[in-house]
This record gives sequence, C-alpha cells and structure tokens, in this order.
Amino acid sequence: MAAANPVTVYLVGAGPGDPGLLTVAAADALRRADVVVYDYLANAQLLDLCPAEAERIYVGKSAGRHTLTQDQINQLLVDKAHEQAQAEISNLKSEISNRQSTIENRQSPRTIVRLKGGDPYVFGRGGEEGEVLRAQGIDFVEIPGITSGIAAPAYAGIPVTHRDFTSTITLITGHEKEEGARGQGVEGSSNVSASSIQHSEFSGVNYEALAKLNGTLVFYMGVKSLPQITQRLIGGGLAKGTPVAVIRWGTHPHQQTVTGTLDTIVDVVQRAGITAPAITIVGRVVALRATLCWFERRPLFGRRILVTRTRQQASDLSTQLAGLGATVIEAPTIELAAPEDWTAIDAALGNLRPYQAVVFTSANGVRAAWQRLRRLGLDARAFGGLQVSAIGPATAAALAEIGIVPDLIPEKFVGEELAAALRQTFGGATAAPLAGERFLLLRADIARPVLREELQKAGAQVDDLPIYRTVRPSALPDDVLAVLRATDGVDWITFTSASTATNLHDLLPEDLRPVVAGIKKLSIGPITTAALNKLSWPPTLEATQHDIPGMVAALRAAKG
Repeated sequence: MAAANPVTVYLVGAGPGDPGLLTVAAADALRRADVVVYDYLANAQLLDLCPAEAERIYVGKSAGRHTLTQDQINQLLVDKAHEQAQAEISNLKSEISNRQSTIENRQSPRTIVRLKGGDPYVFGRGGEEGEVLRAQGIDFVEIPGITSGIAAPAYAGIPVTHRDFTSTITLITGHEKEEGARGQGVEGSSNVSASSIQHSEFSGVNYEALAKLNGTLVFYMGVKSLPQITQRLIGGGLAKGTPVAVIRWGTHPHQQTVTGTLDTIVDVVQRAGITAPAITIVGRVVALRATLCWFERRPLFGRRILVTRTRQQASDLSTQLAGLGATVIEAPTIELAAPEDWTAIDAALGNLRPYQAVVFTSANGVRAAWQRLRRLGLDARAFGGLQVSAIGPATAAALAEIGIVPDLIPEKFVGEELAAALRQTFGGATAAPLAGERFLLLRADIARPVLREELQKAGAQVDDLPIYRTVRPSALPDDVLAVLRATDGVDWITFTSASTATNLHDLLPEDLRPVVAGIKKLSIGPITTAALNKLSWPPTLEATQHDIPGMVAALRAAKG
C-alpha cells in the first residue's frame, strides 16, 4: 500500500539575490530536494544547498527570452510530481516486498522545489502554479521569500516607510499583461486595495489614485515602461519634483542605484545605461538615501576578485571579501586527495610516544590528521604530552576546532621561521640544538622541504609524512573562463599558495595567460610571490601578514 501523498511541491522564494537573505525554511527545502526547478532571478549559489544527486532544471525567463512559457512550467511541475510519485511508490513496494521497510517508518515524501526569485506570490506567478497543482491533486507548500521591492531599497539606503514621510507602501507591476492585470496591478497598500484602483483605458493601474496616496510607490519590472509610468504619475497629479530611485540588481555585489525626480529620472536611467532587472522607488523616502546608504559604501564594493582555492573548501577569503562588498568568483585550482598509502601515517598516529613534537603547516593537514585519528578510534588525547606547533593562525584555528591549543606559532608564517622557532624552543644556540629530538611533520605531499632540512641540520630526526595530496583539477569552470574573457573582467586575482599560481597557469588556455598577466594580483607571501615571478606574473601586492586576514587588509588598503 502506497503512502497517500508521496510527493510535495515547494513554491520557494529565493529572495532578492543576496544568498544570505534566504529563509531557514527555504534552505531546509533545498537540502531535501529531489528536483529543483529554478528561474532567472534565483541566485545560482543556492543550488549548492541541494543534494548532489538532485535534478536541476533551469526555466529562466527574462524580458523577451523565455526558456519555457508559464504554461509549460506549470506542466513541468505536474509531470515531475507524477514522475517522482511513481518512483517513490515503486521503491516502497520493493522495500516492503524485501521486508526492508514498512509504511510506518518511511521518511518524508519526495520533494520538488520550485525556486523563484523574490517571493513566489509577489508578481512571481506562484499563485498560478499553486492553482494548477491543486487542480491536479498535488500537495504543495508556499515558502515566502524577501521580495526585492523591500530588500533592494533597503540595500540602497531607502526605507520604504518612515514615520516622518509615509506610512503606506504600494507594490505595482510595471510590466502588465496586455489584456489587463488579473489582480496583479497593485499589492500591499494599507490604504488602497487592489480592487479600488480601477483599470484605465491604457492600463490596469489607476495612476490618479496612486498619485493621491502620498506614499511610497514600488514598481517591479518597469524599466522599459519608465517613461509611461512617470508621465502618468505626473498626469495623475504627483509633483514633478517627487524623488525617484531606480535600483538594478538590488542586493547583488554589482548593485547599481541612480536617483532623480519624476521629471528627470528617465534621462538619468538612460545616461547610466540601467536595464532590467530593476526596481523603481517613487516617494519622499528616496531622499534618505544620502544618509542611510550602506551597502554601496562598503570598502570593496564594485571590485571583482578572482579567488584561487581548493575545490573542496568554502573559501574563508571569499567569505570575508564578499562581506566587504566584493564580487567574488572562485577558481578551484587544487583538489585534495588522500595519500595513496596510509601505512606510515597510521603507524605514527597510532604511537606518538617516540616524538617530542608534532608540526602542522596547514589547516588541511590538521583536518586530515583528525579524520584519520577518528578512523583509528583515537582522539585529541593522542597528542597528550607532545609539543604541537602550527605555522600560522589559520592552522592554529583548525587545531582549536579539535581542542588543541598549539604550543608554538612563529612570528612569520613560513617554514624558515618555524624551524628557527623550534630550534630556539628545544635547544637554543648550540651547534646541534635538536640532537636527540624526533619530530613528526604532517603536511601536504608538495610541501617545501626547507622545514625538514633546517630541522635535520639542527640534529633532529624528522618523519615528514604527506597526510594529504594536492591534485590539479582537470579543468577550470566555464564561469571562470568567461569572466576572464569579459570586457570588464576582474580587478584582482588572489593566490594563497605557490600551487594555486602554477595550477592556474597550467589550466588556462594559452590566450588567457597574457590576460592574467595584465590583472592586478595579490600574493599571500614570499613563496607564492616567487612562484608568480617564475611564471612571469609578478604580484602587484604581497600581504605584509602572510595569512588570510593579511590578504584582506592588503586589498582594503589597495587603490582600485
């Protein structure tokens, strides 16, 4: 016997563009998605929340370009619901026949997510999709999203309400159906209902009524119609000097805002080259932008930065740069892989007593060691009584995550300095200060030999074990190649290791290597700088402090 409702369709609001504005409920639905159907205005980063095996279907619609019509999207949702229901029923029958499961212990139904920019019910046609699903007997849930008509003004420094200016908001579509707005003309006004604004001869919106509200008017999708909108508002009695703002790609790192008045904004928009998608705000609250603007004043706003990184890791550097306003494009130039043979590592981790010190030179090494310790049935107590060293703050932070505070961090975060600090700690200035000492180095297979060599010169016995391998990916993502070929390109490229530099060089097509040579480059430290110089890509800047905070500080201080 099959479950009554094996599939649920979630009509999910993706928010206005900034992925940080996604709701908790929306994120939960995406994490459970078997199928996700997404549109043009939904930030593609949100798809990373979906399971790897989830089916992703793009149905984007922008002005004049429709991947699928709305009727086709409606039918797609119905078809996918039926398809997933049949698959769930088949699986259930198979599991019951094999006595592997019962109806009572089944997990939640299959999940289809319809991911829509903004809010599905605010000019998103989510209501139409819900109607079709209900008519087909398909369960659905609507998860609201933050609508761009509220969020974009906020990011531009414009509160849509303010008790000194207005207490009403009216949401209006600037792109109506030709036959009139079937209930879509006006939404959200506390003083005027949609039904009270009657259709005029040319529009589903009564502009005379809007002009009399003396509140904030928010027009969606109205860039092409802006001349008609302003003329009709002026014709309806709204003063020509009423402040107006047009915000393109609101809440995105490349947000663009222009301001004017009802009688000047069309010219302002044309001169600035503003195109869709954009929101238009009309009302006295626009004057507050000069005081409340914050998003576009962040120190790295408008800068496009390419960050080279490992494929598996979310980049802390990317997160910090994005938080300061930069548009970040991530280029995975390294993949992390397990050692081909664990024998020596397991023997060392299983018996750390012969060692006086364990040395980590990267956060990746710490994480790899911890994972292997847990697989061996051990934990942080295995390091009891040992001196633990970290090459820098990021490595120290990774150790702190597993409950270990390192005994030693050098002042400069390079192998030479760490070796000198260890010599000083264990033996001072004697000829062989580390004689009789045994060190375990757990690091990458391509780690520089200088640390091991300096310790051996000082008399130490050193076991230098590669606890992870760094592998070059097969190719760069298409979006990375596209942004490097674009006319506006990127402003900076960051390099956090010598291997990120050499791998990017090797992965790039020949025609893009000179392009990178002409882009400003930031190096994390001297070893990376040497690699860049060898490639004839000398860095524009080298971080004074050789870690991620040092790189962020360097970019904040840089001009352009």
